[in-house]
Amino acid sequence: MTIAVAVVGAETPGNVGTIARAMKNFGLSDLYLVDPPELAPEGEAYGFAGHAREDVLPDASEVSFDHLVENFHTVGCTAVTNEDERRHVRYPFVTPAELAESLRGVETETCIVFGRERVGLTNEELARLDEVCSIPASAAYPVLNLGQAATVVLYELRDVSVEETQLPDTIERASESELEGLYEELDRFLACINHPVEKREKTMRLWRRVLGRAHPTGREASTMRGLFRRASGLLEHPERLQKGE
Repeated sequence: MTIAVAVVGAETPGNVGTIARAMKNFGLSDLYLVDPPELAPEGEAYGFAGHAREDVLPDASEVSFDHLVENFHTVGCTAVTNEDERRHVRYPFVTPAELAESLRGVETETCIVFGRERVGLTNEELARLDEVCSIPASAAYPVLNLGQAATVVLYELRDVSVEETQLPDTIERASESELEGLYEELDRFLACINHPVEKREKTMRLWRRVLGRAHPTGREASTMRGLFRRASGLLEHPERLQKGE
């Protein structure tokens, strides 16, 4: 599988360099930057990057947040906020070790997304991502700085890489376009059953998280999409149901 790393809205160039170095340490090379600070070759980003200044950092791509969501299975990293199953922005979450185990043997392009130094990823950004990962730290002080958090997470993912070929039973996960098509049918279905408008966003977020953890295959996504399409069609045209269509 392919694992990329994205940093959203970093304020300190040195933290970008530290993350690039951690990527180099643990065999990752694809770095994406959303609204990055200036990364001058003579600045602290390159000074902190170690040997990653030769490839990972200069090869980084500046992209939009939309690009990450549309092209990757996304995992947002955040601190624990004591949310439970009643709220689905920062819950459910997995630890880095659990994330590594869930991704092992799954054939997909995954992007680990880190947020800003002071506020991390916003709730609006997390709501658009497939999974949430949180490092289990002391309840008295659970917040790690950006470089520390990235190093811990990437360490746990060190043996889940493109080069790992010893696992024959890989899962060919549905593409992001196939899953987005399924989400569109789910949204249509909610409208057809008159699901309360104010609850639809949360319901769709719940579905995205469930399917994000399940890693459905293309065939599974297509089958579910077909079922919801048929159900919505019958709800929109009940006369077809009477005819047995």
